[in-house]
Amino acid sequence: MKVNSPGAAVEKAAGDGIKAWNSGGSHLLAKRVIQFTMFLVGFAVVWMFLYSSASPFGFPTFSNYFMDDSAKGKYDPKLERVLRNASMKDKTVIITTLNDAWAEPGSIFDLFLESFRLGNQTEKFIKHLVVITWDQKAHARCLALHNHCYHLETKGDNFTGEAFFMTADYLNMMWRRIEFLGSVLDMGYNFVFTDTDIMWLRDPFKRFYKHTDFQIACDYFNGNSYDLNNFPNGGFNYVKSNSRTIRFYKFWFNSRSSYPKLHDQDVLNKIKKDSFISNMKLSIRFLSTDYFGGFCHHAEDFNEVLTMHANCCVGLENKVSDLKILLEDWKKYVALPENKKKQFHPSWSISCSTSFQRAKERKQKKNNKGRKL
Repeated sequence: MKVNSPGAAVEKAAGDGIKAWNSGGSHLLAKRVIQFTMFLVGFAVVWMFLYSSASPFGFPTFSNYFMDDSAKGKYDPKLERVLRNASMKDKTVIITTLNDAWAEPGSIFDLFLESFRLGNQTEKFIKHLVVITWDQKAHARCLALHNHCYHLETKGDNFTGEAFFMTADYLNMMWRRIEFLGSVLDMGYNFVFTDTDIMWLRDPFKRFYKHTDFQIACDYFNGNSYDLNNFPNGGFNYVKSNSRTIRFYKFWFNSRSSYPKLHDQDVLNKIKKDSFISNMKLSIRFLSTDYFGGFCHHAEDFNEVLTMHANCCVGLENKVSDLKILLEDWKKYVALPENKKKQFHPSWSISCSTSFQRAKERKQKKNNKGRKL
């Protein structure tokens, strides 16, 4: 017999409601589980893609942004020893690179070392100079002249001969250099990197900016050391080892995949305004050509010049010729009595234009000989 009491009706309604909730709720829960699972799978796929490849939008890989700076690599004990022996008290070293073409007797390396001896209070820096050699012949030559030499393995690349600007060998050499310098920072050493065709005429440390992570010379300097629109030259820079510079060098090196046809200096120009660098609070300053000069833009005042770089100079033969002239100019200045140095205003006998003109004349002579044959 049916009992149609109010309590029974309420109980029946409640039972129907629970069944409906169980049915609808389970569907909703299943739907959310599926959505969450799809999200995790999609995230994993995107992560793996960004981890293993460069961004198609011209940015370095995502994984490179979040590298563990505390994870130090295992480095060659020979390199550790060379850096330790050459280091200043604050763990700063001076680094240059050398291949056989520049190591030949009477070539760039000889002039480079001579500049330290001729410079004003620069000879003391030779004991802190680490020469990174690209090949065995250059290494043997280095050991014959200098105490701190390290041969850098290049995994099949041949950097023995002159590496002409923007050739494959040149690009590989430049990027291997950036990678190596990053590892020096990772090992806890500050460094001054100097191209071997830079003549050291005075102590540059007196003109380096304090409390700056990364400071670099310029081909052309606009007068404002903070302005990112300056044209930097990667041949001379002073870098302090810290978490910011370590990440910066990794970012710089990995950016090569985004700009495969550019060398390190041009890539630096591309990335120097990147938000990744500004967000990490890396302090960057540009060195004035009044003190850190070159053939592109002379340091005109002999009483102030610190270094002179054979930039804007084409070919090894031209570099050697012009650097010899430069050192002769410097010797004449040094020979002057102290009271006349400030009164005398000499000028350099070399220039970027004469270098290019000489290269053009040599090329024309070769062409003329070829026609006669």
